Amino acid sequence: MPSTEQPPLNDIQLTLLRLFSREMSTDEVEAIRRLLLDYYEHALQGEVQRVIEEKNISPKDFEERLNRQQRTSK
Repeated sequence: MPSTEQPPLNDIQLTLLRLFSREMSTDEVEAIRRLLLDYYEHALQGEVQRVIEEKNISPKDFEERLNRQQRTSK
């Protein structure tokens, strides 16, 4: 069986482990989860916007792609 070596934890992972090494309420866990999801959603939206601008993609391009996928998925 091949061994899978895990890379070492990075600084942010270590910091988060230290911060969250205490008991937390369900509300606290949910608030932190929401905070992280919001952060990554914002980062993803920024990246999508950057690619749209870089590749000069128009709303019409999105619509054509969506229609093409719907026709071929049946």
